Amino acid sequence: MNRSPAAKLVSMNIRKDDLVKVVAGRDKGKQGKVLRAFPKERRILVERVMMVKRHTRPNPNQQIKGGIAEHEAPIPVANVMIVCPECGPVKVKRVAAAAEAGAGRQRACKKCGRVFDKK
Repeated sequence: MNRSPAAKLVSMNIRKDDLVKVVAGRDKGKQGKVLRAFPKERRILVERVMMVKRHTRPNPNQQIKGGIAEHEAPIPVANVMIVCPECGPVKVKRVAAAAEAGAGRQRACKKCGRVFDKK
């Protein structure tokens, strides 16, 4: 049975609005907020990280000025670690959710146990 990679159910421990630190690659050491996640590609978009330049043509109909625009490019999720306010960059573990928070599991810091998911 030959399945395409897009057919798999993909889960990532990093989500939009998480604070992450880059631990590998050309932007190693930078820290920023996750702007967007691409689970199927296992990549994320982090603000002010992996900045690339794009040459754009002017388009007066859409009020595009043109020139050289700079924006973020997606980076692999394996190159970042989530930042715990108490411990710094840490791995993520899954813990059972509290009864009032609902069923399922929540993401927590592997060092101190602080829960990242806010509900």
